Amino acid sequence: MGAAKGADNRQQAFVIIAELSAQYSVSLLCRLAGVSRSGYYKWYERQWKMTTRQRENEWLKTRIIVCRKQTRGIYGYLRTRAWLVKTYGIRVNHKRVYRFMKELGISSVIRRKKRNYGLKEAFVITDNKLNREFQATRPLEKWVTDITFLPFGSSFLYLSTIFDLYNNEVVAYKLSKRNDLRLVLDTVKKAIRKRKTRGILLHSDRGFQYTSRAYNFLLKRHGIQASMSRKGNCLDNACIESFIGHLKCKSLRIRKFTSPKELRDEIHRYIHFYNHKCLQKKLNNLSPVDYRTKVA
Repeated sequence: MGAAKGADNRQQAFVIIAELSAQYSVSLLCRLAGVSRSGYYKWYERQWKMTTRQRENEWLKTRIIVCRKQTRGIYGYLRTRAWLVKTYGIRVNHKRVYRFMKELGISSVIRRKKRNYGLKEAFVITDNKLNREFQATRPLEKWVTDITFLPFGSSFLYLSTIFDLYNNEVVAYKLSKRNDLRLVLDTVKKAIRKRKTRGILLHSDRGFQYTSRAYNFLLKRHGIQASMSRKGNCLDNACIESFIGHLKCKSLRIRKFTSPKELRDEIHRYIHFYNHKCLQKKLNNLSPVDYRTKVA
């Protein structure tokens, strides 16, 4: 590569010397350009032995080298052709420019593509079985789940929640400093310990945690049917999005938290209040827990 670059520089120097030789001595020009007189004359003799087409090709190659230097090597063959047309007013086919650039070992500077690591494991996608039917006729029929971030100071906690559509009750929730698979699995396991889960439909979005094999295996082992929102459609999980919106509005935006403990305490307080004390018109002005208890 270095040798090819040196040859390109010499060839360009020879062309410039030839153009200036009528005004200055060849010896002076060769000394200034750092090339030998013998090398220049050998090149010059070859030019006269060439056909008109060959000389034209050599001239064009030299101009391609000039273009490369002036544009810092960022042009490919199409933009190099456009530069030649604009700078010298010549007509040249882009295939010819491509061929010469290949002969000279010139290529454009290409922006490095981001590596696509993809998913680290096989993923599982299920249909939208909930299909926005957010009404449930009995407890333990339809659950929905989601993760949201909760700010404190300059950091975040992540809240994973499972919500029963029958009585709008928070069945289980977990807080973590990490938005990872473990957070979701721990939330589901907590719900499983509290309720009989066989036959329940559990709806989520298509986050990487919910499409993991570990998550879907856990659901299948405990008789839970998985359901997932369509890609990029948050309205398919609007009910739990609404709960999260109310939580942030009525609790987190009232005060600022400076430590994770303060934030955790507030989340525990709010969810306990919501489940046991918050009267809902949909539930005949009962709290979620009171409504479930009355039905039972």
